[in-house]
Amino acid sequence: MSYPMQVRLKRQQMKTVKQGKIHYLQPSWAGQSNLVTGFTSRNGGSSRPPFNSLNLGFGSGDHRSQVEANRAAVARAFELEPHLLLTVNQVHGSEILVIDQPNPDVSHFQRVDSDAIITNQRNVLIGILVADCFPVILYDTKKHVGGVIHLGWRGTAVGLLGRTVKAMCEVFGCRPADLCAAVGPGIAAHNYEVDRPVRDVFRQGVGQWERIATEVSLGHWQLDLQKSCLLQLDAAGIERTAVDIVKECTCCHKETFFSHRRDKGRTGRQMGFVLLR
Repeated sequence: MSYPMQVRLKRQQMKTVKQGKIHYLQPSWAGQSNLVTGFTSRNGGSSRPPFNSLNLGFGSGDHRSQVEANRAAVARAFELEPHLLLTVNQVHGSEILVIDQPNPDVSHFQRVDSDAIITNQRNVLIGILVADCFPVILYDTKKHVGGVIHLGWRGTAVGLLGRTVKAMCEVFGCRPADLCAAVGPGIAAHNYEVDRPVRDVFRQGVGQWERIATEVSLGHWQLDLQKSCLLQLDAAGIERTAVDIVKECTCCHKETFFSHRRDKGRTGRQMGFVLLR
């Protein structure tokens, strides 16, 4: 069965959607009844400062009971039981978790080391947690397959985005021409300075260092990870007209987003997510 959509038109701004107590940014190509996808903000939860309030990350230092309550609020906002919200143990690596069979309880996947998830299964909410790294969403409009990717500088340097597109094609028969993408909120280049070890990893990888780095002093560069994501989507064959972007910088917008760098590591996590219906 195919899911026809008009996604090659002029790109529009993501809109803020309220669902239950939470708010999330929804790509312009989403919104149909068989797909729920987007990027949560930090608002609408129950955590106390500095994790206020919709902190979804267990490893953040927040009380586990508060994180569990926040995750349950997200799941129930979409009429799911909390055990059907699937996140993984993100390690800034290149592993991709494939969910291609029904799972009555996906909570055990939280212990799996991975930085991307792809699935064709309905009524399971897959999510990637971030607080400056970039969350990227992929969706196949014909095969009804979704993916979420966690892209910090390491994942960007090794080409995890392109690898995930390739995995969707190999496992589920997707075609890049049928894919939509959304690049979620992350840290902007003017707030993200890196040094020579990062440069060296990029030069050995596929992150297109020369096109995304601007030297600001000897041995220090401002790094544009969002641009790297877009270049890798180009290289994977996904049309720019099928790509939405959150322009706001996580570090600059404290009222809306968590930021690891701005808050010196003491902060929560927002989520990029896909829910197939």
